Amino acid sequence: MVLFGPSGCGEEFYNEGHKTILEVPKWIKDKGLDAYEYSFGHGYQMSSELAKKAGELFKELNIKVSLHAPFYINFANPDEEMYKKTQGYIITGIKFLNAFGADKLVFHPASCGKLSRNEALNLTQKRFDETFNQLENEGMLENIFLCPETMGKSMQIGTYNEVVDLCLCNKHLVPTFDFGHINSLEQGSLKTKDDFKRILDYSIDKLGYDRTNNCHIHFSKIQYGPKGEIKHLNYDDVLYGPDFEPLAEVLIEYNLSPRVICESMSQMPQDALIMKKIYSKLLDK
Repeated sequence: MVLFGPSGCGEEFYNEGHKTILEVPKWIKDKGLDAYEYSFGHGYQMSSELAKKAGELFKELNIKVSLHAPFYINFANPDEEMYKKTQGYIITGIKFLNAFGADKLVFHPASCGKLSRNEALNLTQKRFDETFNQLENEGMLENIFLCPETMGKSMQIGTYNEVVDLCLCNKHLVPTFDFGHINSLEQGSLKTKDDFKRILDYSIDKLGYDRTNNCHIHFSKIQYGPKGEIKHLNYDDVLYGPDFEPLAEVLIEYNLSPRVICESMSQMPQDALIMKKIYSKLLDK
């Protein structure tokens, strides 16, 4: 079963007078959605006590929760002290997963910086091996998945091939396919079912059906330029893609049950519901 939800609550939540994370679970449920992603993109600015209270409310309403780690994670930073900070952000994210009772931590893998792409990718892979195998040996990865995300800019590590290959480093790694990012990086490549199949087929071939079935999905339309992503848009945009229907058709054809998180600019819950309705209508055909 595909689950749908927003990353954050957008303008509507606050316009209705809501303020805190403790109000989100019922609000999401009342919208007809069944998943939610909380972003710690700008840092872990929440107490573990509040996270636990929120997690209990999400669990009561059967809403699956994922978390997004800080945006400044970079496994390819040559500075060893910054690498240790990146490891720390992952470890703190795992602690918040446990507090929330959540199961997936999304994170950006790396940026090239002054390194060549091959140097940055090789360093990222080496550190993935080191970090995640160590965390597994310490028993920190039980019942959770770490989800490196496909990225939308040319200087970031995170093509769909790179992300899938990086997930080979440890069984607790599953991809976050951000199809808006992929579409931006590939200059509007995602238009037909076959375009989406190309990505999912690569994952199934490399990681197997079960791990691909457990993948995480970010979906939104994104404005892009020659270097990739510029800004997220709402789903009603008509100039940029991708459209969700071809992906929904592939998910049904392949019998895949990922979690689809909408990352529109300001209408995440509304657009997540649009995607859920597209999927449900196709499923009922």
